[in-house]
Amino acid sequence: MDYHNKLVLAPMVRVGTLPFRLLAAEYGADITYGEEIIDHKMVKCERRSNELLGTTDFVEKGTSNIVFRTCHEERNRVVFQMGTSDAVRALSVAQMVCKDVAAIDVNMGCPKSFSISGGMGAALLSKPELIRDILTTLRRNLNTTVTCKIRLLNSPQETVELARQIEKTGVSALAVHGRKVKDRPRDPAKWNEIADVVAALSIPVIANGDVFEYEDFGRIKDATAASSVMVARGALWNASIFSAKGKLPWDTVKREYVRKCILWDNDIKSTKQTLKEMIMHYSCLELAEGKAVIRSDTNADLAKLYSEEDYYHFITLNRP
Repeated sequence: MDYHNKLVLAPMVRVGTLPFRLLAAEYGADITYGEEIIDHKMVKCERRSNELLGTTDFVEKGTSNIVFRTCHEERNRVVFQMGTSDAVRALSVAQMVCKDVAAIDVNMGCPKSFSISGGMGAALLSKPELIRDILTTLRRNLNTTVTCKIRLLNSPQETVELARQIEKTGVSALAVHGRKVKDRPRDPAKWNEIADVVAALSIPVIANGDVFEYEDFGRIKDATAASSVMVARGALWNASIFSAKGKLPWDTVKREYVRKCILWDNDIKSTKQTLKEMIMHYSCLELAEGKAVIRSDTNADLAKLYSEEDYYHFITLNRP
């Protein structure tokens, strides 16, 4: 995996599933991260080849619950991101998926309570010894690319010191979200503190934070000198942000997302969550479209809502 001059889709819980990753890639994303998946959940899965869809599914044993789905089309760009607090468990999960993905990433920045309470995500930022243990274990035992994603610490000096320690583990790249754990999305990302990390390291740094237009990719690169740029909310609101030709109309992107969810038989809860996030940015869930998405129980319902009934019937009738 080459991390220079890349446009990167950030990991987003319940959003970064296969259809959304493929949508972002279609519009120009070079690297696409899956949603953070907790190691405890993944170790209960088994790998299955889905001949009907042409996918590789990691399914919770004894259930039909798909925890991670990928396909050959994205093999060279998809990054599996895990939440973990244990080196042995992290390695077990990485060994399960490493032949189906381009890289393994460890989440060290998620501020959500479910992650921190389990000692994962941003909780790792205060445990440099555990960070070294996890990353070193992965690097020593895998041939796959290993990276991690962090947030800013309390001071620029602390962030740089941690980044240097991470670099010594042998990871291929480091993604830095330009906010601290206590910061909210409305707080401006501190691009200058990402620049401090870039200046201190020799490995590629991926800058993340406040990228909402295609032009912002160039702006954050100029401000930080980062090797690549990662975008989350900007891509969620309109995945065509990755296109150098300019954003497509919002309705066009939503319909293409729905088509991909039909094609890849995406989990309806995930599909609805992503659509609701799109709608809330541009409109309101209390209006007709938002209420209709909430009421939808199947992909067929969403196909009808977005005038994709012919496509839905074509796909479902032509599946083996």
